Amino acid sequence: MAKPKITETIFRDAHQSLIATRMKTDEMLPIAERLDEVGFHSLEVWGGATFDSCLRYLNEDPWERLRKLRKVFKKTKLQMLLRGQNLLGYKNYPDDVVEEFVKKSIGNGIDIIRIFDALNDIRNLRTSIEATKKSGGHAQAAISYTISPVHDIEYYVKLSKEMESMGADSICIKDMSGILLPYTAYELVSKLKKEIKIPIQLHSHFTSGVANQTYMKGIEAGVDIVDTALSPFSMGTSQPSTESMIAALKDSPYDTGLDLGLVAEIADYFKPIREKYIKEGILNPKVLAVDSKTLINQVPGGMLSNLVSQLEKQGSLDKFDEVLNEIPKVREDLGFPPLVTPMSQMVGTQAVFNIILGERYKMVPSEVRNYVKGLYGKPAVPISSEIKKKIIGDEEVYSGRPADLLEPQLEKIKSEIKEYIEQDEDVLTYASFPQVAVSFFQHRQAEKYKIDSSLLNVEEKTYPV
Repeated sequence: MAKPKITETIFRDAHQSLIATRMKTDEMLPIAERLDEVGFHSLEVWGGATFDSCLRYLNEDPWERLRKLRKVFKKTKLQMLLRGQNLLGYKNYPDDVVEEFVKKSIGNGIDIIRIFDALNDIRNLRTSIEATKKSGGHAQAAISYTISPVHDIEYYVKLSKEMESMGADSICIKDMSGILLPYTAYELVSKLKKEIKIPIQLHSHFTSGVANQTYMKGIEAGVDIVDTALSPFSMGTSQPSTESMIAALKDSPYDTGLDLGLVAEIADYFKPIREKYIKEGILNPKVLAVDSKTLINQVPGGMLSNLVSQLEKQGSLDKFDEVLNEIPKVREDLGFPPLVTPMSQMVGTQAVFNIILGERYKMVPSEVRNYVKGLYGKPAVPISSEIKKKIIGDEEVYSGRPADLLEPQLEKIKSEIKEYIEQDEDVLTYASFPQVAVSFFQHRQAEKYKIDSSLLNVEEKTYPV
């Protein structure tokens, strides 16, 4: 019986989930060498929101963070999260940008790229998977787990087989809302182990309070790897605790073999960092609470906080429960998309508009229109002609791979920002987040040449509460 391995998320999803990805590179480096000694399967350090947060809030170069971490980690594989054709942003990018981004990610130190698509449309994974393998990386294809009349065990088994055929080196069951229940996990993992030959990893969040049990049943069914977070940044909307998982499996057939004492000592390093973010108001105690309603409405923790913010700006926080009830209806109208970036933002914003304006689909964001037009990919369930008519009228729906509509961009970008380029990676930074990138490049120039940044019309970056 193979012992389950552990991917530690402290440098990516753990702090993304609890402190809006605000942990700085200087807070990571002092403990990196000790983390390298533990024997984790991998350490998730990059991707997701880390890239945007480095530039927007920390005035850090995300590529430089990766290089610094790679220099310290001699034994442990480094992992990142990639949104398929969306890369680290919220729209589709042309193939040339995707291929170059993947190549540079691996070139700067990433070993494993977890690749997902918000609609589980595997056409949006192909370029990333092929580029990862071409550059010598491990391509992990991720299922965006959700529940609906069509998202059943057989759906996920079929999807996983397609991912394996496409060249995926492993499969991740990515349960972003914490809604995968223990016995469902046992059944899903058991069937996948019979149907596919590549390793299976399980990723969940503690939002609804069941992730520990889900991991245990997944491990009993033969899952190869689970994602956990060191205790100071675990639980709540983050992952189950690493120390607790190691202890729970000790002296069983599933003993991880990891040194609990060493891991507990490393966890102590992060306690004052956690306290600092609590004092600064960045770690909100609300994200540490169990929210069992997630099992009913499937709304991830991050999406809930976005909804509160949107309603507060409109002076309509009293309509919060109405919006929560509207979300499943909008999701059904739109073909049951999984509530993960960028679909969670689209469904949430549409639900807010429907309730605040008192009429469904009176106002529709451009992203939702583009989604209905097929420009994000294919929904699991076809959208009804009635809903299409309301949202896009008689406009045509595109049925091809969305990225096939996009022209190559790299050369154009290079010429647009030639005065700022100091490394090849700057082109990709600008492609991902143009406005934020220019602001960062100007800061970088100001620091390099000791110029007052106000001369470059750049606002100082601050930590938002």
